[in-house]
Amino acid sequence: MTSKALVPTPKPRPGNIAKLEPLVERVRELVDDAKADNTKTAYASDWARFEAWCEAHGLEPLPPAAETVATHLADLAQEGMKVSTIERALSGIAFHFRKQGHDWETPKLVREMLKGLRRKLGVKRDKKEPAEDTILRAMVATFGVDLPGLRNRAILTLGWTGAFRRSEVVAFDVEDIQYVPEGLIAVMRKSKTDQEREGVERAIPLAENKALCPVRSLQAWLKAAEITRGPLFRAVTAQGHVREARLSDRSVADFVKQAAEAAGLDAAIFSGHSLRAGFMTTAAKQGRPLHEIMQQSGHQSERVARGYIRHANLFTRNAAKGLL
Repeated sequence: MTSKALVPTPKPRPGNIAKLEPLVERVRELVDDAKADNTKTAYASDWARFEAWCEAHGLEPLPPAAETVATHLADLAQEGMKVSTIERALSGIAFHFRKQGHDWETPKLVREMLKGLRRKLGVKRDKKEPAEDTILRAMVATFGVDLPGLRNRAILTLGWTGAFRRSEVVAFDVEDIQYVPEGLIAVMRKSKTDQEREGVERAIPLAENKALCPVRSLQAWLKAAEITRGPLFRAVTAQGHVREARLSDRSVADFVKQAAEAAGLDAAIFSGHSLRAGFMTTAAKQGRPLHEIMQQSGHQSERVARGYIRHANLFTRNAAKGLL
């Protein structure tokens, strides 16, 4: 029986390294593309702040040093940053370390320092209030039948029923909407949980309450605005003209706050995320199974989704209820 001799891998010569440089650069580009645009923007800000901090303290950001990173994060805590923001800053720094070709795994010193910060500062997140069904009803009732009113009613009801993120709501084009007898199917071309952009379909059923029906509300807005293609939601001028460009995701938060204030609610405790959270909380209170809620919201983590369920069931499944 003969055996094949092992062929040793040749050591790269200087000329080979030069030839490989374009491939190395392509790898860096792919690493960069692996992150969503919002994440990349945040990471770039984290890295710029780390570089500026290092320069101010006479330190070098590269090569990676556990002591430098730990001291920087501790300084961020000293400035009053929340633990979640500090953890995100570490992710941004680590991302750039790896992008530059450094084999970075969070050192024990940094892990222990973060553990101490969590104990000292706590990790409670500043979440906005969910716009449950009763709150949504109150908000929608404040809209008129003019173009802004029709548009905002469509945005809030579609965002709520589809459990969409605000960036997802404004990203829709007319071509992404398919009407079916049961309602409509919205195709998300780009989503936080669909980084490969394969497209995600989400079903939006007709609602019994016509005032809260996202399908009828969307049709009314598109008809009145005479929109037949392109961005679904657009700005309306003071003169009543519909612009061509799509709204920004910030607009969704503004409309939610405006509607909350008009309904006599505290606008400060509501945001664009209140629509998504409101759907999940309402569905949980009405006993919808977790997997059905996650299918509509697009959550991939049961731990995150259960956070909404626990909030919804604080009183509905409370052992103290009815004891006295």
